[in-house]
Amino acid sequence: MPVSVKNRLLVFLPLVIFALMALMFYGALQMRETRASSELESVLVGRAFPPFNLPDLNDRMRTQEELIGQVTLVNVWGSWCPACRDEHPYLADLVARGVPLVGLNYKDTPENARNWLDFFGDIYLWHVQDQDGRLGLDLGVYGAPETFIVDKMGVVRYKRVGVVDERIWEQEMKSVYLRFGGVLTDE
Repeated sequence: MPVSVKNRLLVFLPLVIFALMALMFYGALQMRETRASSELESVLVGRAFPPFNLPDLNDRMRTQEELIGQVTLVNVWGSWCPACRDEHPYLADLVARGVPLVGLNYKDTPENARNWLDFFGDIYLWHVQDQDGRLGLDLGVYGAPETFIVDKMGVVRYKRVGVVDERIWEQEMKSVYLRFGGVLTDE
């Protein structure tokens, strides 16, 4: 008995419905990711870096006023953070290219932070200890790593949640850094 065209189409109908649902689900995820990333980036952008008075790893008190005068990257890191280890070599490359980098050691102990820096290399101009996470809370930090671009007046101009690597620097951060007066020694 010959199979009609209508019956042939009915056989493929579940597959077509599944494919359409998968496409809709994928589109919804992409919209959510885009919306979430723009919300994360905009928490402090355009506002002054929050005030703080915290010790560095040598117990010298540091304040947000030390961020004024040059475009600076502020990197939130911790010895407990595997992704911080991954991004550290690229941040070292940026420092070698003249990018000022300040560290915010987040929810860590001074001993663990010092050991981590001894092992991986201390590439920071200076750091602050945020053991209780209060500055991180003021910055809207979700975890580590996170990196901020702070302009010469101490205003946050960019926030990156996640690892900074060459692709992120070239596609997102470099233009912001240069637009606000940052200088690279190799260009």
